[in-house]
Amino acid sequence: MKDQAETTQELIQELTSLRQRIAELEQSEAMYKRVEEKLGESKEKYRNIIENIEDGYFEVDLAGNFTFFNPSLCRILGYPGEEMLGMNNRAFLDAENAKNVSRAFNEVYLTGIPQKGFEWETIRKDGARTSIEVSVSLIVKPGEEPAGFRGIARDITERKRVLKALQESEDLFRSLVDYMHDAMIILNWEGDILFANRAAARIIEYERPEELVGHNMVEYLHPDSLPKATADLEAVKAGKMGFLSEYHLYLLTGRHIWLESIGGKITFRNANANLACIRDITDRKRSVEALQMSEDNFRRSLDDSPMGARIVSEEGETIYANRAILDIYGYEGIGELQETSAKERYTSESYAEFLLRREKRRMGGADAPSEYEISIVRKDGEDRRLQVFRKRILWNGAMQFHVLYNDITKRKQAEEELQRTLESLRKAVSATTQLMISAVEIRDPYTGGHQIRSADLARAIATEMGLPKDRIDGIRMAGTIHDIGKLSVPAEILSKPTKLTELEFSLIKEHANKGFEMLKDVESPWPLAQIVYQHHERMDGSGYPRHLKGDEILMEARILAVADVVESMASHRPYRPALGLNAALEELENNKGTLYDVDVADACLRLFREKGFQLEEIRF
Repeated sequence: MKDQAETTQELIQELTSLRQRIAELEQSEAMYKRVEEKLGESKEKYRNIIENIEDGYFEVDLAGNFTFFNPSLCRILGYPGEEMLGMNNRAFLDAENAKNVSRAFNEVYLTGIPQKGFEWETIRKDGARTSIEVSVSLIVKPGEEPAGFRGIARDITERKRVLKALQESEDLFRSLVDYMHDAMIILNWEGDILFANRAAARIIEYERPEELVGHNMVEYLHPDSLPKATADLEAVKAGKMGFLSEYHLYLLTGRHIWLESIGGKITFRNANANLACIRDITDRKRSVEALQMSEDNFRRSLDDSPMGARIVSEEGETIYANRAILDIYGYEGIGELQETSAKERYTSESYAEFLLRREKRRMGGADAPSEYEISIVRKDGEDRRLQVFRKRILWNGAMQFHVLYNDITKRKQAEEELQRTLESLRKAVSATTQLMISAVEIRDPYTGGHQIRSADLARAIATEMGLPKDRIDGIRMAGTIHDIGKLSVPAEILSKPTKLTELEFSLIKEHANKGFEMLKDVESPWPLAQIVYQHHERMDGSGYPRHLKGDEILMEARILAVADVVESMASHRPYRPALGLNAALEELENNKGTLYDVDVADACLRLFREKGFQLEEIRF
């Protein structure tokens, strides 16, 4: 048997071991609490991140029902959280999008591989459509079957709108550039072609513009143009723009051509580049060369030309003059032309308006206009009007001006006579119109002046609305004859002092049709027949004769309709006394937008209420 000392020692050892175990348990408990606290902090941090990120986060079960989501997803889909919980994702998808979403989710389920960046279109609660970009993965706990899906959704509606706008802009730019008659290329500073349009390919004899891209312009430039092209490219690189240059090209087919180009610095694909607009001037160059080779023939043809011709230096000195220009001025020889100053040869108006101004532009580096008219004073004091064509040419090895003169004095006189004839015709038309007005008013004496007052009011409304003068004139003309169709209505009905029967009123309503029939074949710069035809139509379709609505009615007819109503209500009629201007304006106020165009009605109300417009009284 163990003695008491041994037993005591064993108890002490067991007690010590127990204390150590208790200490270890206490340490484990403390560690567990720290881990639990950290886990709680991580969960809170995770929740804050999920709830505050701009993208939508969601979790759905295998059937597609929402089990968890953040506020951003609610904002994207437009549903409150309490409605979304448990909602199936097909609730906000149309058939096509639901099919695509189901296919994507099934693929994730079967392969276990997350899907990233696939797009679909959702239908928000308010009916609006939103494009979203989604990444989806499986929710799988260790040792268990997949429980559902989790995903991130991003609203890309604005991005798609911007991309669409950019694509439309690019397509428009490309279409414009591709169908330009002139060539357009973009070069980097080394002369490599980055872009070319169809015209460029055509000029340099390629089938497609893409074949030019990657080539260097040195491949096509003739050696005599290479220094000029290099210097011009450097000038564009330094910021100089808007200057014309000519280049000689030697094409791969062996053909020589000349190009005229204007360059400018642009940004292309995030890098600086040179945009060159190019025109093939080969034919023009060859014409100049041919002109130089046949100068003698040219001189002879100038001598015998029926048009006046001069060769003029940069300083304005006459180097050559043919017989025709001397005859125009009444001079015997070129000496008189050379000795007579420009101020003496031209009228004061032409001298001030053309010569001095062109000289100022020339001194400033700009070319004078190539075609213009001037008035000259002949030697005998007679004024003549000339049409002038001016072009820079090579003459005897130097650049001079070739100026042709066509005496258009008789043509100008004929134009003035024609203008007088047109004025007489306008007066005749005006008189005819007045006769038509009088004819209507003779048959309907109770509406004396109605057409003229309606026309004046319609013109004032159109002016208040800011319509162009030509349309205002058309409205005025249509207004003066808008009731011409009443010539076909029996006079006893027009002047009947009592309320019209339904049949009689139907005959009155026919005046719009009859007016159209009378005017439809009349030549006019304005749609007079249609305006007269439509002046009783109303915005809601309740008018006559065709029950037109809204934009189906000409603006001129909408204006005339308002003027006609206001004048009619404010004036006396056989079957009733005048209702007064206030009643007419109340009619507009109450029915604008329904019967009458809102803008027209508002303009009319402003005229009377703010600008003091008054209907003039017409006396006979």
